[in-house]
Amino acid sequence: MRSDELNALALCAVMAIAGCRSGGVTSQMVDATEPGLGAPVSAYVTTGDRGRLLARDQAIRFRSIGSDTSLTTVTIDETQQFQSIVGWGAAMTDASAYLIQSRMTAEQREALLQELFGREPGIGLSFVRVPMGASDFSRTHYSYDDRPGGQIDPALEHFSIDADRAEKLPALKRALAINPRLTLVGSPWSPPGWMKTSGSLIQGSLKPEFYPAFAQYFRRWIAAYEREGLPIFAVTLQNEPHFEPGDYPGMRLTPAQRADIIRNHMGPLFAQNGVDAEIWDWDHNWDELDSPLAVLGDAGARQYVAGIAWHCYGGDISVQTIVHERYPEKDAYFTECSGGQWAPVWADNLKWMVSKMVIGNARGWAKGVALWNLALDESYGPHLGGCGNCRGVVTINSATGQVTRNEEYYALAHASRFVRPGAVRIESTASNELESVAFRNADDRSKVLIVLNGATVPREFAVRERESAFTYTLPAGGVATFTWK
Repeated sequence: MRSDELNALALCAVMAIAGCRSGGVTSQMVDATEPGLGAPVSAYVTTGDRGRLLARDQAIRFRSIGSDTSLTTVTIDETQQFQSIVGWGAAMTDASAYLIQSRMTAEQREALLQELFGREPGIGLSFVRVPMGASDFSRTHYSYDDRPGGQIDPALEHFSIDADRAEKLPALKRALAINPRLTLVGSPWSPPGWMKTSGSLIQGSLKPEFYPAFAQYFRRWIAAYEREGLPIFAVTLQNEPHFEPGDYPGMRLTPAQRADIIRNHMGPLFAQNGVDAEIWDWDHNWDELDSPLAVLGDAGARQYVAGIAWHCYGGDISVQTIVHERYPEKDAYFTECSGGQWAPVWADNLKWMVSKMVIGNARGWAKGVALWNLALDESYGPHLGGCGNCRGVVTINSATGQVTRNEEYYALAHASRFVRPGAVRIESTASNELESVAFRNADDRSKVLIVLNGATVPREFAVRERESAFTYTLPAGGVATFTWK
């Protein structure tokens, strides 16, 4: 497909213009004068062949059907309610902020931010992770209190967020102005090197004598961002605390260390100083269930831990439910997953992202879902160490500012555009043929149903609510979002 065709389809997705190509999607069409018609249903479809990209389908309606149908049926039951939703989004890394602020014209930048964070015709992203200092997707390695070799600053007299003023802060402020319901979560890749056993931002662990300074580092960052008009909803103690990368900032923290820091330092400090930001543990993969469970097993730490944050790079998403069942009072959030050129098939990536990041996360009790980089360039950067072939939610050409919307964009948009902050997940039955998840928005009580056909053949199915239903045929590998009141 030529680039001009892709751009036309992307514009069609954003504007929901009715003239997009059908891509083989069919739906039940009804005569508006037919007796027994119920609520109208809007359908938005993306197909693996990119023939349809968040494209609005022709109008359909519920109809009275009686008690039985021979089709696979997704049954909606709003009397069964689960977690409320904070939002969907990605990380405003240094790389993303640099591209948005420095590699786009003012007009391009505003159009993209309106599209990402605005609602109708934007996709309404509302959950953004903010690295506290450098990650691998930064052009330099830095913290907010770097000192010359051999010097320390336990009183944080040199603490400053000036490194964020040129790019990260302006991008976040504009996103918040566009979407006042934006939720920000902070995560450090490393504290200042002088706090660590390595004496560097690279590798090492936190020295016990600097546990108090580490807690103050969070308090100072939250206060500094709030003075900029950027309220922080939560912080995670450490990005990927069981991983010490060799070429970009990172730090290892054991469960015992994390419990000590939370129990004796960060938790009491936040409580005594009226810091409203929640504290979340783990911020790492599904494959080490025992680590967050160990922190939650510490009663002193548990009283300050509001939730557990998860990544996708190992293990199975089912562990989110295991933790929820053991500690139902603790929330689940998903804070990082990246697509990349290691998985180059667009259709397969769409299916996986919708299955795991949207449907699986919601069914796995996640209240918020953030993918990794919001934006990267045509060379999968800029980055300094770490992943050299990660893909952003969008790609920004560093020479022209042109935007390419990747499969992660459409996977997120099928939820973020329609499931608003404050929505609650409601019951929708699952089947071997179709994956689904349903929500009810709090503001207008509209219903949202997301359905994925992961099969290699089209699937016809019914969607039933009480004594009414509609039928729909979804192509192989297609995803549809249905909305109605």
